[in-house]
Parts: sequence; structure tokens; C-alpha cells
Amino acid sequence: CPVVLAPKNSSVAMPPPADIVKVAIEWPGAFPKLMEIDQKKPLSSIIKEVCDGWSLANHDQFALQHADSSNFYITEKNRNEIKNGAILRLTTSPAQNAQQLHERIQSSSMDAKLEALKDLANYSRDVTFAQEFINLDGISLLTQMVESGTERYQKLQKIMKPCFGDMLSFTLTAFVELMDHGIVSWDTFSVAFIKKSLRFYLQQCNWKISFYSLCLFMFFSQVYNFVLNRTDQEIQTYTIAVINALFLKAPDDKRQEMANILAQKQLRSIILTHVIRAQRAINNEMAHQLYVLQVLTFNLLEDRMMTKMDPQDQAQRDIIFELRRIAFDAESEPNNSSGSIEKRKSMYTRDYKKLGFINHVNPAMDFTQTPPGMLALDNMLYFAKHHQDTYIRIVLENSSREDKHECPFGRSSIELTKMLCEILKVGELPSETCNDFHPMFFTHDRSFEEFFCICIQLLNKTWKEMRATSEDFNKARKRVMQVVKEQIMRALTTKPSSLDQFKSKLQNLSYTEILKIRQSERMNQEDFQSRPILELKEKIQPEILELIKQQRLNRLVEGTCFRKLNSRRRQDKFWYCRLSPNHKVLHYGDLEESPQGEVPHDSLQDKLPVADIKAVVTGKDCPHMKEKGALKQNKEVLELAFSILYDSSGQLNFIAPDKHEYCVWTDGLNALLGKDMLSDLTRNDLDTLLSMEIKLRLLDLENIQIPDAPPPIPKEPSNYNFVYDCN
Repeated sequence: CPVVLAPKNSSVAMPPPADIVKVAIEWPGAFPKLMEIDQKKPLSSIIKEVCDGWSLANHDQFALQHADSSNFYITEKNRNEIKNGAILRLTTSPAQNAQQLHERIQSSSMDAKLEALKDLANYSRDVTFAQEFINLDGISLLTQMVESGTERYQKLQKIMKPCFGDMLSFTLTAFVELMDHGIVSWDTFSVAFIKKSLRFYLQQCNWKISFYSLCLFMFFSQVYNFVLNRTDQEIQTYTIAVINALFLKAPDDKRQEMANILAQKQLRSIILTHVIRAQRAINNEMAHQLYVLQVLTFNLLEDRMMTKMDPQDQAQRDIIFELRRIAFDAESEPNNSSGSIEKRKSMYTRDYKKLGFINHVNPAMDFTQTPPGMLALDNMLYFAKHHQDTYIRIVLENSSREDKHECPFGRSSIELTKMLCEILKVGELPSETCNDFHPMFFTHDRSFEEFFCICIQLLNKTWKEMRATSEDFNKARKRVMQVVKEQIMRALTTKPSSLDQFKSKLQNLSYTEILKIRQSERMNQEDFQSRPILELKEKIQPEILELIKQQRLNRLVEGTCFRKLNSRRRQDKFWYCRLSPNHKVLHYGDLEESPQGEVPHDSLQDKLPVADIKAVVTGKDCPHMKEKGALKQNKEVLELAFSILYDSSGQLNFIAPDKHEYCVWTDGLNALLGKDMLSDLTRNDLDTLLSMEIKLRLLDLENIQIPDAPPPIPKEPSNYNFVYDCN
């Protein structure tokens, strides 16, 4: 074979040895050192060689790490990831660093502690450091700091809010990073730590969302799965409350992102399994938090609800094309010629009319009204794709009718979407007192769309039962929508546990059944308005009012724990008030915390004789509501406020825990003063008890027509010979 010689003075490029890596190594205060690392050598030998080059003793206390933003330590396991040209840094070893941070986070100086926690949050991303810190029982130290530091942290919170927020942020961020390595199980957290972490966040939820709030979200998105699987409902309630607070305080552009993260972690499924379907009753606070979560979830639809369709947007127009394609599925399309274009336009116009749009030429114009905006089109597409057979049946069934009783699918879907948004109050903030959540909305990831799919079938069915016509759609729509709304509301009132159960309830609420219910209610109402019934009501009403009065006074004797609020509506202290058993004295006094059960009279320091009470005022007439500050502007607090005025300038100010307690106390105090009880609760109780009492008294008169007027008194007899004289 011929030998080929390289030209003189030329060099042949040869690959460097695979085990040699050329790197630069930094050390603070010194010029970087360029050196070749032999990957066959032990890492400890390489570190010793680097330390010797800078005359550093105790090489076992040093380590190499990447000089980029990761700052990850180089170990025997990951050293093969070092690339040629990499920049490394000589630094203290993971064990040494972990020991130093372990000591620094226990510093008595808040500034030093804050800086140490910041470094800990940064270093904890490295699994090598995390292992060393965990070996020092670092996680236990952090949990103890949270569990035992409540009072001190709360004092710090009042004087140094930013410092407190950052400290909490870095602590919980470090937890997320340490736990992400899977070295320690989430089950190692104590109940006390979980409760206090949740309480800490809830106390900060009125702050403007910032860096530490996002760190808290990272923490709770990791820990909530563990928390919700526990049987302690109090902890579960705190967890859901934190999620709600994050949603409420997050910027609009972040809420959907947060919802997606929680969806990936199957929040809905976990709540359904371990909270809603758990073998225990749901208390009022948990019900309220579930209601808030339900409202905030539906509020994510507000953006689409208020977005008008752009008739020039091809992507949006493609959705309408898809609705048409699924419904009619044209197998052959005319060729793209000048003659066929007209045929295609004619065919599309005809199909859009069959789909029930108002604008047959450009259906996009039907979605320019807000609400419901693009949300209606989203619902229609979901129905067409996920319930395709039912969608095709409804469209074809109505488009082929010749008796003018067809239900236009497009217009009906738009009106129905708008009505469902009104029923679920999409876009409105949740009430602070409502606990009206619906379990069925937690059974599906696309619950609103499924809700629509069930209701559009109901609307189509009710339309046919009512023999409505499309000729005068506006009048027909109004009548049909009223019935459909009543059907939906009556079914929701039963709190179905699933969407299938909701659908079953609707099947039993046909138009005929609604008419029967209306007639029955009307008949009952008419019977109760007849003259004999009204006279009976008038006769027994004083007895019922006396019964209500005694109930109110008994509740005042039991007493109630009230909250004291400052201008920022932060709950600071509690106080208790109760009426003496003889109804002559009000006992009251401050408490350190909310009591469990009744508070004895002798533990309440202050007294107010009932005879000294001059008046009871409510709402904006209360002295503490006339003061400047946030309380005056808060409508809900205003509706719960009442005051007792006594002597010349004495006053006892109350803010009831809820509307029910407000009504009980204002009624009871008015009863003590000999005034009428005028609350909504008294009116409702009076109506309920009167209705029950009258029905009980009329049981023997079932199916007997009650005359409007009493029977006439018979004439006096001509003689009284029939009278028997006992004497």
C-alpha cells in the first residue's frame, strides 16, 4: 500500500485524551488557575493539588463547584459532566458549609439570620449540600424555629414586615428545595409545623403579592398533597384557605398559571376524595373555603366571558368551521373554481342557519356581545367534540323540523351560557359568609363545560315540551329560559353529589312537573291567604312571637364570643358577653383566645345592668362605625355592627361573628327593652313556625274546603223546653 506523508511543517489535528479536561479554577483574591484535570485521578487528589498551588492547608475542608448560577458541587458521581473550558470555583466543602449555615441560622441577630436563611435557600438546590445539611438534623431545626417562634415572629411582623416576609419566604423555599431531593419524606412534618406555617401565610394574605408570596406558593403546592391526605380537618381547612388567598392576591395574569399547577397536582381529585367524600361531616369553615375555591375557579372563565370574538381572527373562525364540519360532515367539497365558490358560500350559509346562528353569512358576529363572549363558543365546541353524537342529534333534529318548533342551537347556547354565568356568579368576588358549595363541581376537571352540556340538552327538551317556536325567538327564549333556570336552580338546591346525579334530578323536573310544583305552591299560598287562615294566624302569632323571644333570650344567656377589629381588620383579641339567667345584667370581659364552649359569669370582669340601657343602634349609627378607617368603608362589617348605649356617654360596641348572631343579639336586646324584634331572622322564623303550626292544626281538615266566611248563626228556637234542668 502506498504511504501518504503529511506535508512538511503541517500538523494533523488530533483529539485530546478523553480523560483530560481543561478548565479554569477561581479562588477569591487570586488570579484564576488554568489546569488540566485527569478524570482518572481521585477528586480529593485534584483538590489537594489545587490547594497546594495556592498554599492552602486542610484540603479536606475544600471542594470544587461550578462557577455558574447553579453553584452545584462537583462530586465523584457528577465529575464526568465537566466540559472543556468550564469555569470552576474552589470553595468550602459541603460538610463545612452546611455546618456553618446550621450555626448562622441560629444567630441572635435578625440581619445575620436573614442572610443565613437566604444562603440556605440558595445552597439547598444542590443535593450534595442538602444531604450534609439534613445529616445535621437541619430540617428539624427549621421546623422548631417555626413551631417555637410564633410570638417572636409576630412581634417582628408588626415592626419589620419586609424582614418578616423575607425570612418566612427563605425558610419555606429552603424546605421546598431540601424536600425535592427525596431524601426525607413529607410525613416527617409535625402537625404543629403545618398549622403554624399555614397560619403565618394567612396572616400575610392581605399583603401585596411579592417574591416571598410566590415562594410560599411553591411551598404549599408541594405540601398540600400531604396535608389534604391527613384526617385533621382543621389543617385541611387552613391549606385550602391558603390556596384561596393566593388566588385572590395573585395578579390576573398569574391566576391561570397557578390553576394549571394545581391541576397538574390533581388538587380537585384530592379534595373530592379526602375532604368532600371523607367519612365525616364538613364543618362550616371548610364549607366556606370550598365555596370560595369554587367561585375563584369559575372566575377563571371571566376573561373568556368578557372577550368579544374578532370576526377577522382566522383561528376563532376555524372553531365555527369545526362546529359545522362535525354537524354536517360534508364528504365532498366543490372544486375551487369560480362557480363552486358561490355554491360553497350558499352551502355554508344554509348550514349556519341550520346551526341556529342569527347571522347566517358571518356567524362570528353572534359572539361579539359580552357576556358571554367567546365562552359560549368554547362551550359549543366542547359539546361538539366530547358529546359528538348528542350534538349531531340535536342539530340535525332541529334543522329538519318543519313545524316551526325547532330550537336554534347557536342562539340557545349563547343565551344558556350567559344564564349559567349568572347562576354561578362568574366574575363576582366570593362572599365572606357564604358556604354554599356544590360537590358535583369537584367531580370533573371541566365541570363548567360539562354543566353546560347537561343544561343544553335540558333546554332542548324543555323547548319541545313547551312547544316553543323560533319565529318569535325573543319571546320564546324568555319563557323557556325562565323554566330552564327554575329547573336548574331546583336541582342545584338538592346538592347533587355528581354531575350524573344532577342530570338525573333534571330528568325528574320536566316542564309538566314544574307546572305541578308551581300549581301546588300557588294553591298552598292561596289557602294561606284565605280569611279563616289569616284570622287563625292573627290569633296564634303572639304565641309564636313569645316563643321566638324566649329563644333569643336563652341564646343571650348562653353568650357569644365577639371579635375586636382594628382599622386593618386584623383579628387581634376576643371578648365574651352573656346575659344573666334572671335577664337583669349583661356580663362581659376580654379573652386571650376564642373559647371552647360557654364562659362562666364569674370569669367575666365587667357588668352592665339591663335597666341602664338607653338604646340599641345598628350599622352606620354605631359609634365605632363613625370612626375614620377601613371599618367604615367595609359593607360586610357595617352590616354586622351594633352598639348598646347607656348612661350619658357610655357605649358597648359589638361586631357579630356572622349575620345569624347579629340577628339573635339585636332581637334579644330589643326584647329586653320591650321593643319589637324586626330582624330578617325573626321574620323567617315567624313565617316558618306559623306555617308549621297552621298545617298541624289543619291536618284533620284535609280535602275539606274551608269556607271564606264562617257559617251563619242559627235562629233562636221558639222555646227552650228541651233544656234539661239538673236541679
